[in-house]
Amino acid sequence: MKRYYLFVVIAIVAMSCKTQSLYLNVTQPAPVTVPAYVKKVGVIDRTSPSAEAKRLDDLDKVLTLEGSDLDSLGKIGSIAGLTDELLTNDRFNSVTDLSSINFRTSAVLTFPDPLSWQIVQSVCDENDVDAVFALEYYDTDTQIHYNATEETKKAPLLSVLLEPNSSIETVVKTGWRIYEPQQQSILDEYVITRSIVSSGSLASTAIALKTRKDAVTRVSNETGHAYAVRLLPYDISVTRDYYVKGTQNFVMARRKAQNGKWDEAGALWEKEVTNNKGDIAGRACYNMAIINEINGNLEEAIKWAEKSYEDYGNKLARDYARVLKNRRNSAELLKIQEER
Repeated sequence: MKRYYLFVVIAIVAMSCKTQSLYLNVTQPAPVTVPAYVKKVGVIDRTSPSAEAKRLDDLDKVLTLEGSDLDSLGKIGSIAGLTDELLTNDRFNSVTDLSSINFRTSAVLTFPDPLSWQIVQSVCDENDVDAVFALEYYDTDTQIHYNATEETKKAPLLSVLLEPNSSIETVVKTGWRIYEPQQQSILDEYVITRSIVSSGSLASTAIALKTRKDAVTRVSNETGHAYAVRLLPYDISVTRDYYVKGTQNFVMARRKAQNGKWDEAGALWEKEVTNNKGDIAGRACYNMAIINEINGNLEEAIKWAEKSYEDYGNKLARDYARVLKNRRNSAELLKIQEER
């Protein structure tokens, strides 16, 4: 499986006369946690309308300018994108396309009710998989927009047709669920929406209507990839403030930090944690929390931040301790997700 790590400081910017800001790249746990025992998964398509829903589906295709096979091609693209990405990120031993199973739904324009666990278990047993990814909802809505100017309103019909003032927008909507039968848990339920827009004259728009199948298939494939990525950790950039003034050691530590010598800066801050002045000692304890977070020692960072607030009343440290505890919780979840 792909691995993600905490990157050290990548930038420093001035924040105030007392503090400066640094940026850290922090790895966040994946939005979706799949149990470690789930090694084999199947992908099903539940979007085919039942007999009673087909009339509504046919009407929707007419009203939203859908071609007869536009949704069918898009569904194939979405499932292919999901399957490819799941195989690429190496989370599972096998990913099986089960879209040939003939599921029907009466909810063509929204999420259907979840499958019964009896059905889910049957699918898993018959196809030797541990969990099921389900494309529960798929729809494309297309609209043509044309804004005539005062000049084109007075122009002959041909001029209006050639006026480059129209656009066609196709919105692709996909909805997914993940069923895990051992714990009878729906691990995720999520909708992804993407928009395809082209502009030009009404004449070129007519051509776009004929060629949009390729675009819809491509975008649908991308939504499949995007959904599978919800199983992967990701990096975000976070900001931390640290103290740069108070004593000569803070001034020297600032220059060390600016040169990327954070451990040397930390050694200078540590000299001030017993300073006779409470505000200086509080700043030093706070900065010790910073250097420990940079080095990945979250427990030590929390202790220093709590000491800064509890012993010296540093309010910045109080808020920072909360941030660090949230990071610790995220790190614990990330560890669970990496235990494959």
